Amino acid sequence: MQPERPDQPDRPEGDDEDQAWRAIVENYGERAELDEPPAPEPPRQPDAPFGGRFGDLRSFGHEDEDEPFIAEEEGFEPPEPPPVPRTTPDRLAAWIGVFGSPAVLLTSLIFSISLPTYVGYLLIAGFVGGFLYLVFQMPRGPRDPWDDGAQV
Repeated sequence: MQPERPDQPDRPEGDDEDQAWRAIVENYGERAELDEPPAPEPPRQPDAPFGGRFGDLRSFGHEDEDEPFIAEEEGFEPPEPPPVPRTTPDRLAAWIGVFGSPAVLLTSLIFSISLPTYVGYLLIAGFVGGFLYLVFQMPRGPRDPWDDGAQV
């Protein structure tokens, strides 16, 4: 009689299914003989900064004497930038109201400067009035019906 094992149910000794599975597992294909893999070589630590992950940064910005920068040969000069756009005085006053009023109120709050009541109301009115003026001056429709906003 077979000794009882808790992991297997009671089966007779000559169980054909059990023997078939053992035979399949034991004879499953030929076992491959693997050679010992070569020991991996330690990675070479380059002398470049950051381990060379970003190339050799020491030569960044240096030009070879034999190969000067192409733009110097051609004499390229970028065009003059366009002048800074000037705004009208009414819009300038609105922008000052939108950004200047909160700045004055915040500064007086931080430094504990007591403002007269009417000055506080004027600063708040300047902020609200400037904001409303800028909103109402915005264009009502698109510049071009086919314009998607991208400009080259």
